[in-house]
Amino acid sequence: MSYKQIKWLILTIPTLTIGIWEYVRHEFLLPYISMELGNWLAPVIVLLVSLLFLTQLFSLIEHNQEELNRAKAVRAVLEEREKIARELHDGIAQSLFFINAQITQLDRMDQGNELPLHKLKESVHRTNDYVRQAIANLRHEADVNKNPWLQGIESLIDELRQETTMEFETCWDIPESLLSSKEKVELFAIIREALLNIHKHAEAKQVRIEAYATVTGWLCQISDNGKGLKPEDMIASNQYGIKMMRDRANAMSWKMNITRQNGETLVQIRKET
Repeated sequence: MSYKQIKWLILTIPTLTIGIWEYVRHEFLLPYISMELGNWLAPVIVLLVSLLFLTQLFSLIEHNQEELNRAKAVRAVLEEREKIARELHDGIAQSLFFINAQITQLDRMDQGNELPLHKLKESVHRTNDYVRQAIANLRHEADVNKNPWLQGIESLIDELRQETTMEFETCWDIPESLLSSKEKVELFAIIREALLNIHKHAEAKQVRIEAYATVTGWLCQISDNGKGLKPEDMIASNQYGIKMMRDRANAMSWKMNITRQNGETLVQIRKET
């Protein structure tokens, strides 16, 4: 039933009810019901008929509104995922394409060079494949009942589960409204780099990802029970993975710390407003 039909039913049901009641009362019930009693019964009958029919109509309106809200939520999720995919494509994917082209040109110009350009080229190819896969995944239909940002983290964890025996635990309580599209891309890149570092170097068995809102912003932390970094590595500028994470955090004006606590390595990214 359309909203227009519902609107006309709401307008006409009370009018038709009082009209039918007055006709029946004057034609058939005057010998049995006094005028005063009939006047009292009129609003009661209108109320009962309205409750009977209009309650059903309002339930239908509420159901239609829920369907509309659900459709809007799905659309909002898809638009957000499309926006993130566009960020990835316009930024990371295109940059990787140009880097790969430059490496190919260097490789052709200096075939006798001992620098492992082929390994660097393979690394760029793998990263490029990941970004393209991430763009494709973001454009797939999302589950509106789940946090779309958490879906991206879970996809990354599923990817690592296939390659490792690490156990993962996640607790993600950052509201969507606290993260812009750019922040989601940058934070996802930092989390991915942290997890890859754990996979490659930490020999960890358990990894925990926690994120929650704070009074002044939000906090995201990744911890593992691996062998950990040396103290000098935590502040070193020549560690490419750590440097990339710090550069991304600094570019977004976030604070990033790497510490060792109770046998765990803890990476913390904090935003304060």
